[in-house]
Amino acid sequence: MTDYQTIADGDVVERTGAIKLHGPEGFAGMRAAGRLAAEILDALVPHVVPGVETAELDRIVYDMTIAGGAVPATMNYRGYTHSCCISVNHVVCHGIPSSRTLKEGDIVNIDVTPLLGGWHGDTSRMYLVGDVPIKARRLVDVTYECLMRGIEQAKPGNRLGDISHAIQSFAEKHRYGVVRDFCGHGLGRLFHDAPEVVHVGRPGTGPELRPGMFFTIEPMINIGRPDVKMLDDGWTAVTRDRSLSAQFEHSIGITETGCEIFTLSPKGLHAPPYSG
Repeated sequence: MTDYQTIADGDVVERTGAIKLHGPEGFAGMRAAGRLAAEILDALVPHVVPGVETAELDRIVYDMTIAGGAVPATMNYRGYTHSCCISVNHVVCHGIPSSRTLKEGDIVNIDVTPLLGGWHGDTSRMYLVGDVPIKARRLVDVTYECLMRGIEQAKPGNRLGDISHAIQSFAEKHRYGVVRDFCGHGLGRLFHDAPEVVHVGRPGTGPELRPGMFFTIEPMINIGRPDVKMLDDGWTAVTRDRSLSAQFEHSIGITETGCEIFTLSPKGLHAPPYSG
């Protein structure tokens, strides 16, 4: 049986395993944090070009986060020392910024989480570096559609399995693999909390969606098999068959009538190619 916990203004929030239900204060906090996160991803568009070092993109994320009155939630999180994750080509998630330079034809996921006023705005977006092959662009397009189909199922009375099934069925219709090893998660004042939001599942199963729930949906879709492996750095996850992988992520809140996406792009730069 799923436990739910109503959070009042000023409550001390701890990880208890219960799914937290937030009120107006939480929605206001998540809107602000989510908007800053989306603005950071918008600002990166002209910088994700051939020849740029991923460490330089990380510096831009840090500077914008601090300028926005926030701090990067990833910095010093479980020993991680960067302001964002940058995952290129066959890297599924948690790629570490470095002196690596992007090259023509790369596809790149950048994942940011500013912590603003005690609230986490968690989002990621794919970028196309120069002229990208059609096969890779198609993967990115399908992955974005997977995210949005999942979000369409995020409404009160539905269950998490409805979101999972919408994502899995669309990806597998295109013969892509849906990563099982990583999932979305509850968030708010905590970076990672209940519930786990897996991206494969059966409709009508899992916890019921109730107004006030905050969580991410962040499908990772591979051109090849869904299997991943971890590199020796302890963070970077790559496709086991070295096939390309893509991911999009939004933070959302369940409302009385549907859901609110906290991390929508203010400039309308929802999916590449971007013109901003």
